[in-house]
Amino acid sequence: MIPTNKLAVLSAAFCAVMLAFSHNANALTIGDNQELGKVFFGIPSGDDFRTTYVNHVIGMALGTSDSGDGQNYERSNNDFGPLPQPAVLALNGTGTSINLGSGLYSYLFAKYDGPNGGVEVWFVGNLSGNVTIPGFGFGPPGTTKYGLSGWTLFGPGTPPGVPDGGFTVMLLGAALGALGIARRFLMS
Repeated sequence: MIPTNKLAVLSAAFCAVMLAFSHNANALTIGDNQELGKVFFGIPSGDDFRTTYVNHVIGMALGTSDSGDGQNYERSNNDFGPLPQPAVLALNGTGTSINLGSGLYSYLFAKYDGPNGGVEVWFVGNLSGNVTIPGFGFGPPGTTKYGLSGWTLFGPGTPPGVPDGGFTVMLLGAALGALGIARRFLMS
């Protein structure tokens, strides 16, 4: 039988560890601190093209603009450190609410259609849980923005749902540490 006060301390420690490893986001916006870059105009927009666009933005230096693949690219000044590459298409969807899961995806591509629409690419490798993205974006200032036509999540170069070795080792270490703490509290 576990004494009530030790169970409470153990439960609080477990909750604190779980919260420490989570970074939940509520909303992403165009130009926010999660922005990786933009693509103008992102047409055509099939799966292979989307993958090409995201991988191009990943390869750009901070704060630069260039052209290639028939597109104009802008890379934000947001520094996320070394970016996982290549981006591997994982999931397409529509709507403004997206479940990122927990560390499954690295990049989020959102296409806003219209003759002057564009693409927003966010780095989401440091986020988890549910996020929302704008339903409208791009377009000349003071005019109606273009509607979201769809989004794509990209994994970090490994199949979705398969954690990399470092993440697996981190989880194993956390589990063994928790077992050690539990044993200490239960044995005293």
